[in-house]
Amino acid sequence: MALELDGDGAHPAAWRRARHTPDELLDGARIRATVLAAESAGFHVATFADGPVTGGPATGGTGTSALLPGGRDVAGRLNALQRAAFAGPVTSSIVLVPEVDTVYTEPFHVSTQLASLDYVSGGRAGWLVAASKTEEDAAAVGRDVVSAEGLAREAADSIEVSRRLWDSWEDDAVIRDVATGRYLDVDKLHYADFAGETYSVKGPSIIPRPLQGQLPVLVPAGLLAPGDLASGAADVLLVSAPTPELLAAEVSDARGGARFQSDAPTTAGAPAVVAELDVVLDARGQTAASRLAELDAHTPWQSRRARFVGTAAELTELLAALLETADGVRLHPAVLDVELEELAQLVLPALRRRGLLAPVRPDGSFRELLGLRRPASRYAAVQPAAESDVRPAAESAVPSGAEI
Repeated sequence: MALELDGDGAHPAAWRRARHTPDELLDGARIRATVLAAESAGFHVATFADGPVTGGPATGGTGTSALLPGGRDVAGRLNALQRAAFAGPVTSSIVLVPEVDTVYTEPFHVSTQLASLDYVSGGRAGWLVAASKTEEDAAAVGRDVVSAEGLAREAADSIEVSRRLWDSWEDDAVIRDVATGRYLDVDKLHYADFAGETYSVKGPSIIPRPLQGQLPVLVPAGLLAPGDLASGAADVLLVSAPTPELLAAEVSDARGGARFQSDAPTTAGAPAVVAELDVVLDARGQTAASRLAELDAHTPWQSRRARFVGTAAELTELLAALLETADGVRLHPAVLDVELEELAQLVLPALRRRGLLAPVRPDGSFRELLGLRRPASRYAAVQPAAESDVRPAAESAVPSGAEI
């Protein structure tokens, strides 16, 4: 089970029902308390949404921009990757997955920052790929809007660059040989030699190989071209649908499509499939429907994700049904303070009693949670003359029943 920890919750008016004052939204103590509460509740993964604060509507997709203050709502967020890095040393079991854009960020820096996150979290890091596509996002950084085809290319290229750079240091590149005065074995460092349509990256990385070798990469379904999925670009697919009923069907379709793509000779397994779900629960003596109506009276909640509105018991049944086909579910709580308490006390314990959730393992890696072995560097057994032609190594399949 994964939980989105952005702001006060997924609803744009969540701050009105939060259990803290608005000035704490950007406080480090608040971030620490929230991620520790999610870890204590038994969530496997915490995700951190990102994007510039703009004047556009909060639609609830990945890469979503927060609302500008317009006299009605409180907006603002700290950088997702830095929030995840801040949470790394204070947690021990929960996986930390920041959303990082692939269109308006430099791929080399994305790769090294994510590798650093893997170190400070002890191998509990992942990458939620986003592709900014709005005019507001482009204007915020002084860039032109990228076409739909360009978004897929930019995302695939950025993932490929990161994977090459993560492999550019072999595992035993750092030798610390005092006798000879050598810190590195330079023969164990390799050029990435990536050349795409819009940029090229030489490498090698400035960070030693991540603890996991390759960080798991989470990608929204439909962002990448089928060929990129077949080549192993994504380890996890995030699936959305307008309603809970359609969500189960979309999960089945995504799993079938992923398995079809995994028949290609370039990959040994299909990515895990994780369903996306907005959640509003009965709480504080109020029904979920009345709570949602009060929030919507301030600012209507527009979201492309399926939405559950009801009791904890009903949500437990829905999640149990989804987990029959999905490898996991990412929950987007309407009001983080309120929904997290109900999830911790009622929903996750019920799912665990049914044996539907993987155990929480302190100090375990994200790859271990997904059932992925740690891959060798693609360059380790390759002669230097052929390094630039090497494609990503295939990953192992996620075992059946391994749910997050």
